[in-house]
Amino acid sequence: MGMLGELLKSIFHPSEIHAMFRVKYGGIVGKEREEPLPELAKLLNDVEFCYAVLNKVSRSFAVVIQQLPEQLKDPVCIFYLVLRGLDSVEDDMTFPQKEKLPLLRCFQDKLEEPGWKINGVGDTDDYRTLMANFDKVISVYQALDKKYQAPIKDICMRMGHGMADYQEKKVSSLESYDLYCHYVAGLVGWGLSDLFSASGLEDPTLKDEKVISNSMGLFLQKTNIIRDYLEDLEGNRSFWPDEIWRQYANELSDFKKAPTAPKSLACLNHLVTDALRHMPDCIEYLNRIRDPSIFRFCAIPQVMAIATLAAVYNNPNVFRTVVKIRKGMSCNLMVNTNNMANVHESFRYFADSIAKRIPSSDPHAQKTFALIEQVKGMCTSPIPKRLLRVTSAIAWVAFIILSVYLLGRYRDRHMNVQTTGAFDALTAGDFVAVIAMFCSITYIFGFFGIQYV
Repeated sequence: MGMLGELLKSIFHPSEIHAMFRVKYGGIVGKEREEPLPELAKLLNDVEFCYAVLNKVSRSFAVVIQQLPEQLKDPVCIFYLVLRGLDSVEDDMTFPQKEKLPLLRCFQDKLEEPGWKINGVGDTDDYRTLMANFDKVISVYQALDKKYQAPIKDICMRMGHGMADYQEKKVSSLESYDLYCHYVAGLVGWGLSDLFSASGLEDPTLKDEKVISNSMGLFLQKTNIIRDYLEDLEGNRSFWPDEIWRQYANELSDFKKAPTAPKSLACLNHLVTDALRHMPDCIEYLNRIRDPSIFRFCAIPQVMAIATLAAVYNNPNVFRTVVKIRKGMSCNLMVNTNNMANVHESFRYFADSIAKRIPSSDPHAQKTFALIEQVKGMCTSPIPKRLLRVTSAIAWVAFIILSVYLLGRYRDRHMNVQTTGAFDALTAGDFVAVIAMFCSITYIFGFFGIQYV
């Protein structure tokens, strides 16, 4: 669906429409190169290629990385691309296991081999291009300050060994679910905390906060795993832990066959509840961040995650398609997540959205509600409503003035018909007034009639 379709989805959410235009035309998102990635590999220098391939393999991450201070952009970009390269090796189902497992376990050593690259690895064209030009990533990595190289290599080593382990076993228990998510996402939280501490922009002790750094990654990863049920099932993959889903079905595919069945929704809600238990740690972590740019980088994915959990909770469409939040809502969260008060507002809003839809018959209803109350209790920052009060007041004043004007014009034209038998022609002012009236009514209805962030 194009821009017009996304605008129509947000027609009753004026702030989302404004946010979409800010993201598209306000310089928040850099312009993507139109040339195919293999051509860019020939045209661009190593650093430029790294950012070009980042735009291709993860547009959302490319956006949030632009929020970072200059000294962290290259290290975090390379950190992401190194792990994305590792992920490309893991995800390629055509790559022989006898070659894949050793490469996963020694991938960190390739960072010390100038010129190393590998052809034909990756499950999409963009990932294969990344791996075919991985020497460029290595070149930029080796140009980084040693204080950034060390954590990147360390996390790559830990993640590679974890991925190799899970090539030979499945996610069965809740403990193994947490461990898998730690390997593929919690370690990212560790690495980012290491990089933030190394930069000097954050407290040097942030790198020691392993538990809450891990939770930042687990919250995001579990949200993705829940949302991607159908995509993973059709790709012959499974990340939902047996310990949970086998309480509700004999086969994981049973949920797809009966998406509205009480047991299907109970299993889904059980997994959402499990993800929610990481939110208090995420709030604690964000409270530790002091640099505004790093805060935005960390906070935006977290508010996107709770918005996604609110969208999938008790939603049978998870078993029919990939449920996503509106583009307008995503843009609104992106441009308006600037401080802890904004995060508290978003967390409370989406937590309330879940709370209102907890079925009384759900076996984990009490636990879900308790976690939501815990989150809301931690989100005590005053909600910034000054701007909303001002804009809503302007909309009401405009509505009243325009109503008086248009009613007056109607009365005058009606009287003119009675006296002369002819209608007055509509003026340009009349058209402008009608358009302005429509805009003010749309805003007022969106603000008072429909809840939105």
